[in-house]
Parts: sequence; structure tokens; C-alpha cells
Amino acid sequence: MGERYEYEPIGVIHTPFESPVDMPIQPIGDATTEGTVELEDGYADGVADLEGFSHCVLLYHFHETADDVSMRVEPFLDADARGLFATRAPNRPNPIGLSVVEILAVDDGELTVGGVDVVDGTPLLDLKPFVPDFDVPEDVTAGWLEGAAEDARSTRADDRFH
Repeated sequence: MGERYEYEPIGVIHTPFESPVDMPIQPIGDATTEGTVELEDGYADGVADLEGFSHCVLLYHFHETADDVSMRVEPFLDADARGLFATRAPNRPNPIGLSVVEILAVDDGELTVGGVDVVDGTPLLDLKPFVPDFDVPEDVTAGWLEGAAEDARSTRADDRFH
């Protein structure tokens, strides 16, 4: 399959969710849910100047998903099987997750964030500031999710990917 790459977590994400079951399926699913992003000591200084941003992108390792990966999955917001790469299903060839969360506070290598949708203890791989001018292209379409995206606000995860 080619070269292998290894990553070391730079921190850990703490949330009220002990399991993926019954948590929001996207950050928009519960904007009131708070969590903390705790950076390892060697990375704490990297959050300097982040407090001026309202949101950040968390990149993390899905550590609480099943090992089996299928190229067709039934996503949470649809009853039809879809191509894996046309979904945000967590069981992926490289189990990397992405969430845009609100920054509520930045304090000495720890962020308090809102709208978090990950399991407690999730290994953090990277974080980046969310910049609308960079991250939100114009004339966006959402494919098969066009009619279902609003349901992400109320849909909770079940055990299909756990």
C-alpha cells in the first residue's frame, strides 16, 4: 500500500462523552457541550495568540471506532448506503477526525471549547485556527446531504460505527 506514517498525539481532548453512542454526530449538534483540549507540555506555547480566534479546527485520532472499514456505509443522516468518502463516518482507512469548535478560553496550554463532538480521551493530532476567508469557499454544495444537514442538530450517534 505504500509508505507508512506515524503521528504522536500533541494532547488529549476531554469531553463529557464516555462513548460515541448518544453523542452529537457533528459539533453543530450541541453547541452547549463544553470540553477541554489539553496540550502536552512541549506544545503549550503553541496556543499563544489563539485567543483572538473564535473557532479552531481539531484534528484527532478516532480511538473508539470499530476496526472494520467498508467503502459503503449507512451514514447517520441517511438510510441509503453511501460511498465512505462521501460521508463523515468515523470508520476510515486512516481514522482521522476533524471538528470545528468554538474557543471559549485559552489558558496555559489548555483550551476550553464549545460544540465538541468527540469521545473523552481522544488523542489530539493537531489544531489550527478556523479562518472563514480561508476555510469557507463560495458557492458550496453538499451533495446528498443538501436536505439532511439540518438534522445534524438533533441526531445522536448510535452504535453502528463502534
